[in-house]
Amino acid sequence: MSPDEPTPHERAPHERAPWRSWRGGGENAGLPAAKGAGARRPFGTTWWGKAWLEALEQRARLDPNRLSRGRSYARRGSVLELTVDPGVVRAEVQGSRVTPYGVTVEIRAFTDAEWDAVLDIVSAQIGRVAALLDGELPPELVDDVQAAGLDLLPGAGEVRTACNCPDFAVPCKHAAAVAYLIADALDDDPFALMLLRGRRRDELLAALRARRKSAPSTVKVKPAGVLARKAFAATPGQVPTPLRPGGQAGVPAAVLALAPPRSSGVEGSDLVTLATDAARRAWELAMGDGGLSLTFEQDLARRAAEVLGRSALADLAHRAGVSSRKLTNWAVAWREAGPGGLAVASESFTPEPGALAEGEAALVALGNDGGRLAGASRGPAWADAPRVDKNRVTSGRRQLRLGRDGLWYLFTEHFGDWTLSGPPATDPRELVQPPLG
Repeated sequence: MSPDEPTPHERAPHERAPWRSWRGGGENAGLPAAKGAGARRPFGTTWWGKAWLEALEQRARLDPNRLSRGRSYARRGSVLELTVDPGVVRAEVQGSRVTPYGVTVEIRAFTDAEWDAVLDIVSAQIGRVAALLDGELPPELVDDVQAAGLDLLPGAGEVRTACNCPDFAVPCKHAAAVAYLIADALDDDPFALMLLRGRRRDELLAALRARRKSAPSTVKVKPAGVLARKAFAATPGQVPTPLRPGGQAGVPAAVLALAPPRSSGVEGSDLVTLATDAARRAWELAMGDGGLSLTFEQDLARRAAEVLGRSALADLAHRAGVSSRKLTNWAVAWREAGPGGLAVASESFTPEPGALAEGEAALVALGNDGGRLAGASRGPAWADAPRVDKNRVTSGRRQLRLGRDGLWYLFTEHFGDWTLSGPPATDPRELVQPPLG
């Protein structure tokens, strides 16, 4: 090893801080371009990190050209030590000179009165308090702070930067790089945002505990009255028949008035669709219809049958992880024959010997019918002997399938897909008999 070659111990810092390798280039050594994975590395991988970047780029009204240069600096690994204190972030940033620049990024801290207003709102929601005490910072906290007339994420004029570099732009590229790396700090600990607004985690949690302890306790009073079954047992006569539900199912009002939490990942329109479907199934159950013990495939086919022929089916297929062609066939099978149709459309089995004889005979009769059927233009194919595969008998573009329920189902071929043509029958001849006239 030559005297100038770094030892293995010296190489590690080079990898962690690539600026060391060009420091020797002199006072005016330029920073190299970012290369490799770091050239496109993202900032903000959690909800809070992404929210910070959105506020930084959209709401804080900082120069977008300076931000883009700062983003490149951050990707090069130019930001050295970074610390977060109440209302301020301090860092050293390696520029073109040997000595790093000192950078501060300040965020306006809330006053004590503003924090009291925020904590009063948060402490009134036991679920929010439980999440905070459990070490989580729920995204809904943004809404709580807004209810107090404030913004947890920085707005216009709330991000102030300073740097001892000769660049008079605000922010300079060094300060902009630090602003981007704050997203990484929030990815590691979202409570750093509370610290930027002036409160440490332990101070925040202590204040919430104090408010919960001072809140008036409620004593549960045992409700007066008797159980319904005891009341009816003491009353002569029959138990009254429950009232029938309305003429049709409606849409639950709550889902129309309340949007799902942003952290849930659930779209409001999807929630309305699911709630409406649940209400309709509850109505059907109250009317005497069952159907609450469906499998995943059966319930998916049932929902697809309701949107058959609409773009919503493709969206449903994507969310369920099945192809649109398969789900379309399932939807048609469910619409025509319910669970039995879906079962025979999606699976095959080997029946008892001789069980398919009726189906074969029906298709042979169909092929010898003299060509009066629509589709007989295929010519000799109809005269061919039917092909048998497990529970399926095929002749031309028609296929009879025997279900496990003992019923026969007719499928027809369309563009390479076999689609159920209608309700089942006990006699396969009823499904393939030629039309009259």
